[in-house]
Amino acid sequence: MEIKAIGCEPLQLKMMHVKDGHTLKVYKDHGGYAALEKALKMAPGDVIEEVKTSALRGRGGAGFPTGMKWSFVPKDSPKPKYVVCNADESEPGTFKDRYLMERDPHALIEGMAIAGHALGSKTGYIYTRGEYKYLIDIMDVAIAEAREAGLLGKNILGSGHDFDIHTHTGAGAYICGEETALLSSLEGFRGHPRMKPPFPAVEGLYACPTVVNNVETLTAVPQIINMGGLAWRDLGTEKSGGTKLWSVSGHVKKPGVYELPMGYKDLEKFILEDCGGMLRDDKKLKACIPGGSSVYIMNAEQIVGKGVTMDYEGLVAGGSSVGSGGFIVMDETVDIMESTKNLTEFYKHESCGWCTPCREGTDWLVKIFNRISIGEGRPEDAQLMLDICDNIEGKSFCPLGDAAAWPIQSAIKQFPGDFKKWLAGKANGVVEANV
Repeated sequence: MEIKAIGCEPLQLKMMHVKDGHTLKVYKDHGGYAALEKALKMAPGDVIEEVKTSALRGRGGAGFPTGMKWSFVPKDSPKPKYVVCNADESEPGTFKDRYLMERDPHALIEGMAIAGHALGSKTGYIYTRGEYKYLIDIMDVAIAEAREAGLLGKNILGSGHDFDIHTHTGAGAYICGEETALLSSLEGFRGHPRMKPPFPAVEGLYACPTVVNNVETLTAVPQIINMGGLAWRDLGTEKSGGTKLWSVSGHVKKPGVYELPMGYKDLEKFILEDCGGMLRDDKKLKACIPGGSSVYIMNAEQIVGKGVTMDYEGLVAGGSSVGSGGFIVMDETVDIMESTKNLTEFYKHESCGWCTPCREGTDWLVKIFNRISIGEGRPEDAQLMLDICDNIEGKSFCPLGDAAAWPIQSAIKQFPGDFKKWLAGKANGVVEANV
């Protein structure tokens, strides 16, 4: 398992290979909490402006500008304000946040404390999926260290600002990665998404102003304050600032977590050189899902020789998106119909059942895939699945519906041959499928 930076000095990953890097002493020896000291001497609005200038975009999947999100919190609200860390890393193919919490927990604490100062919040929560319970134990120890050192709690570092952090373990539901479902779960209810507006920045946890950011986003904040927003932005591109972590798995020789500058050139080089190339030398690249299972799948023709840059704009232009950075590589042995069936079963299982398009649509898609997989595929099945996806996409209560539809839509479009061989009619011999 590789854990390293390529094309830049390690920032997010700088503590990954440091002995006892999870401890407060070692973290401070490497410059930890200097950003918090600096931020506490700044006006809250100036901290938000630095984050805006940095062009930091949410690393959890949506890619919304973080500074802008923070600025939506009403400054004059009489209600308490909350900072919530979304550590419910549930997207298939994504595993970067767990390394940050395991090996560099104080970076998350520092980032949340800075956010608390910027937003006028006194309380933060780290919400982690149930399978990551061991990470909560690590975070609890780090939080206790920070409290004892006066870095959390009352009057942190003598600044007059109070801020504390609490951890909370979910029950391993994918839907709780959606920020409003996470807040429902954190309040003790079932993890069902909420209607928006109002957005969490105005009415979130306990109907109070709340900012929800994921682990990678919050751990970038101390770097931004230390370096300055402009310097951090210039590590990447004007619209996609800084560096980004990618969780690489699949048919490559060197899977792992990689830190790249935003705008890294290019996607083909990253797969075939930086990640060691294809796992089996006699097999060719067939497909890549660059941002976790819910983004569009790309075929080799979209990657090889195309110079696709690895940032928000570049991957959209290339036919996919950054998503959560769950980078899955597949060689020519993979049947895309079967891999898409597997993903669809996941989304059906993880649907919360709250809305009809997602609940019924994912169920019907799984039924069709199951029928196809036992040799009873029909020429019209591809169009039938696309029609069902059209009835889910943009019509479900939360983005899980879109996440279920996009892999199927892109798989049928980019790999028609993998579906045609399953959808040949039997009544009059082989009939060309409508793909």
